[in-house]
Amino acid sequence: MTDLRMQRIGRFPQLPWLLLGLSAVLFGFVVVERPLVPGQTPAVLLLNHVLLWDSVVARAATALVAGAALGLSGAILQRVLRNPIADPSTLGIASGAQLALAATAILVPDLALPREGVAFVGGCAAVFLVLALSWRRGLEPVTVILSGMTVALIASALSAALILANGEYLFSLFIWGAGSLHQQSWDAAQALGFQAVAGAVVAALLLRPLDLLVLDDASAKSLGLALQSTRIMLIATAVWLAGSVVAQVGIIGFVGLAAPFLARVSGARRPATVMLAAPLTGALLLWLTDLLIQAAPAVGGDLIPTGAATGLIGGPLLLWLLPRLGRHHPGDVDGGPAPRRLASPLAFFAILGAMGVGVVLIALFVGRDFQGWQIASGQLFHDLLPFRAPRLVGVAMAGLMLGAAGTVMQRMTGNAMASPEVLGVAGGAGVGLAAVLVFLPAASDLAMSAGSAAGALAVLLAVLTISGWNGFEPGRLLLAGIALGSLCLAVITAVLAGGSPRSSLLLAWMTGSADRIGPAEAVASLAAAAVLVSPLLVFSRWLDVLPLGENTARAIGLPVTPSRIALAVLAALLTGCAALVIGPLSLVGLIGPHMARLLGFSAARQQVLAASLIGCVLMMLVDWLGRVLIFPYQIPAGLLAALIGGTYLLVLLQQGQRRR
Repeated sequence: MTDLRMQRIGRFPQLPWLLLGLSAVLFGFVVVERPLVPGQTPAVLLLNHVLLWDSVVARAATALVAGAALGLSGAILQRVLRNPIADPSTLGIASGAQLALAATAILVPDLALPREGVAFVGGCAAVFLVLALSWRRGLEPVTVILSGMTVALIASALSAALILANGEYLFSLFIWGAGSLHQQSWDAAQALGFQAVAGAVVAALLLRPLDLLVLDDASAKSLGLALQSTRIMLIATAVWLAGSVVAQVGIIGFVGLAAPFLARVSGARRPATVMLAAPLTGALLLWLTDLLIQAAPAVGGDLIPTGAATGLIGGPLLLWLLPRLGRHHPGDVDGGPAPRRLASPLAFFAILGAMGVGVVLIALFVGRDFQGWQIASGQLFHDLLPFRAPRLVGVAMAGLMLGAAGTVMQRMTGNAMASPEVLGVAGGAGVGLAAVLVFLPAASDLAMSAGSAAGALAVLLAVLTISGWNGFEPGRLLLAGIALGSLCLAVITAVLAGGSPRSSLLLAWMTGSADRIGPAEAVASLAAAAVLVSPLLVFSRWLDVLPLGENTARAIGLPVTPSRIALAVLAALLTGCAALVIGPLSLVGLIGPHMARLLGFSAARQQVLAASLIGCVLMMLVDWLGRVLIFPYQIPAGLLAALIGGTYLLVLLQQGQRRR
């Protein structure tokens, strides 16, 4: 089925030669323009030769072998899962391998285990979880990718938490995790070469089963194929290849997605030709990307990891492949059964309010010190209040704004899985913030807020435009958001690795740290929440009508386009202001509206208020837990919320499959 869809794309047999030609020209340029140690003494000439052979040439060899391994891994996964957008990145394999490696290096540094084996275990755990979550739906493409992206989010959040707890290794681990191909020897190229050859041998031995996997399960079994064992062997091979790359150079995203696609564009159709063309295409694609980074005069190949640059390819490519997916039934990714209406919503609001007051009291009075748990009172309370109160107000208002923004997005799109984080809007806020920090080094909080909101609005409008072409079909809407979110994350990673003077501020923002919230930030977030949430109560009729569909809304007399634009602007402003406080990963914008809906707050005004209160309470609780769980260290509020929210998203996917 995948091949039949790809035949509509057309053929471009000159593509491999074009990639090879561009790569050869750029490689010559990099060799000629590389920095040289001045002088003509034998020692200097020997040093320049060593730098050429063990750095420039070894880096090229590593890129070629890593790209080939990822291309083969992606081709195997796409064939086995019959999924044109499967690859180690979209299935969470790379993030799982990275988490296993980071955990082993940080928690048990003296444990002598091969890195490839550790990465293989982490990748296997991730892909097992993804397949388990998607099995009830017959490994349907959109469900598999949503599960994979969620698992990747959780694994990335855990990796970031581990790295933050070891600040002395923070930046080097970050650069490694982002996929740096800088080399000082041939060790990585040799190790990856051996593993790539082993994977290719296994794939060659299983070519006939790969041929049969294009058939449905019943037909494949009738021809004598041991379906499950074949799938397990092939998936294990793909995970081993991807894990080996992560172990040597970190995460190189989306090469496994792009290489099989480009191989089919070049004319490969049969499994044998795809399995041969995909590694070659992947090798040339990664090598060309790495050469472009090295050749860019204003960038420098040692500063921006190649993995970040490949993310710039993956996002647009995923958007290009969206129309080639089968339509996805809304019930597979919806937020739950039809909500019941509450008989007495005021009672539930009172309960939520009481819970909020309780969390405020706990966060202000209860904490830990080196002697254990303590309740602050008297002078100690007065000393701690200037530190705890502004932070509490800041995270509370951020949660409140995300809850409101998530409600707006879910009702605008008619999709209960939409949220600022899932649709990539929070990532767009990060790109806006990064742009302000790069071009305005002395930017004020107002400028950063404006940049964050502008980035969020740009991504939200792009998601709505792209999904509008497909009739706001739920699965494609979510995948469009994921693609744009990946693109935004790649841009942020590139800015971070570029060594901007304010990179530390951007990195703290990515992890959702609330440490920098002071009285001024608390007051600003309180004012922003008051100004931006209030109009939603006035426009609640729009939010009640839009989920009914465009035709119904027009028949009722609602100006659909102006109302969507106005609500999109409000949602973007809410997301931008909230993300500026707690980062892009929290998923509170998903949890708040969904829990409000399940509680029975079905009317728009009620759901906005309930989701805002739930987001507010949840963020205050998460921030307090982040302060006390591993004292004297802290878990950033955004990361801890992402762990909770990612787990919740996995539960939603499972529930949707059971109902289906």
